[in-house]
Amino acid sequence: PSGCGKSSLMRAIVGVWPAIRGTVRYDGANIQNWTSEKLGPHIGYMPQGVELFGGTVAQNICRFTETDSEEIIIAAKKADVHDLILQLPQGYDTNIGTGGHALSGGQKQRIALARALYKSPKVIVLDEPNSNLDSAGEKALTGAILGAKSSGATVIVVSHRPSLIANTDIIAVLKDGS
Repeated sequence: PSGCGKSSLMRAIVGVWPAIRGTVRYDGANIQNWTSEKLGPHIGYMPQGVELFGGTVAQNICRFTETDSEEIIIAAKKADVHDLILQLPQGYDTNIGTGGHALSGGQKQRIALARALYKSPKVIVLDEPNSNLDSAGEKALTGAILGAKSSGATVIVVSHRPSLIANTDIIAVLKDGS
């Protein structure tokens, strides 16, 4: 149910929030012992409230790090958003404005998905990744999840929709923070 702690758990898993009890560990190491610069490339995160930043589509996908055009396009293709981006006025160089105000909700989610998939991280956390997607976007999301899983990534998805849960190996149900 809403408000049971799903998004809070996802924020702890990616290191945005510290765990109140217990620890989050990757390869046995406490996540709090990793710097965000070292941990960031290994985790792809798409929060429930998609946040895009003032800048270009390409900058948003590569997380405002050094631009690697080939990897940006690979991530966009994995998220099945490449053709959509090419239709924007300046393609990958289109400035989307603060918060991505020049884009629809579904377009923002698809670009945020490409950002989460950028450089094939080993852990991908998607919090309600289909809340604004149409059927084509949902199909692209399912394909991206299956592709990431087949390449060996651990994909953690928060969803209320059976279509995404059908592609999972393990389901955890949260209620009242437990």
